[in-house]
Amino acid sequence: MTRQKILITGASSGLGEEMARRFAAQGRDLALCARRLGRLESLKDELQAAHPGIAVAVRELDVTDHDAVVRVFGELRGELGGLDRVVVNAGLGKGARIGTGRADANLATARTNFVGALSQCEAALAIFREQNSGHLVLVSSISADRGLPGPKAAYSASKAGVSALGEALTAEFSKSPIVVTTLLPGFIATDMSGKAGDTTMMSTLDAGVDAMVSAIEKETNRAPLPGIRWRGIDLALRFLPHAWTSRFV
Repeated sequence: MTRQKILITGASSGLGEEMARRFAAQGRDLALCARRLGRLESLKDELQAAHPGIAVAVRELDVTDHDAVVRVFGELRGELGGLDRVVVNAGLGKGARIGTGRADANLATARTNFVGALSQCEAALAIFREQNSGHLVLVSSISADRGLPGPKAAYSASKAGVSALGEALTAEFSKSPIVVTTLLPGFIATDMSGKAGDTTMMSTLDAGVDAMVSAIEKETNRAPLPGIRWRGIDLALRFLPHAWTSRFV
């Protein structure tokens, strides 16, 4: 099945922006959301210039505002004439050691990455239930497999929540026309990941997004990526003793 009308949140940079380029090149119609409307409008102009036959709709959106998520998803559905796939991609990577006076950073990460993802799932699945079809994609992280220490603690916890949500929804819709995919990217070179420090295991943006789009198109239920290395790390983090896997975290 070709999912022609695709909504992507967090589309003004990084993984979301590159996924939009990939789907536009395939002739898909796009609904793009992010907090930075100016960057979305520039991306829209670029995509429509390169691919004149596609429709691109953009909206400013803060995914921590649940009412706005519901309203914007509804508006974009109306503008494109439907939604076949929603990619829950908007995320935040800032954080601090818990208890060191930077609760603001950790709470913002938790609200955006988990509560915001839940809001997007609520809005998307209300649409998919009504039309009895659709593909929901959750962008989690390999860090969801194991709680990470220090400044990454809130981030990994928030992504663990996204993965658990994806697992629950996959089970709920397993015998329905609604499909749920959870992506677990490893280290992929973006503006956000560039602040992570160690880059020895970093994949290029092209390789990472190619793997993400491939898994999305296959409608895989759960996909650690890119490549066999991250599938191996995913298995190790989930099933081996902490003493054996401490070097990964």
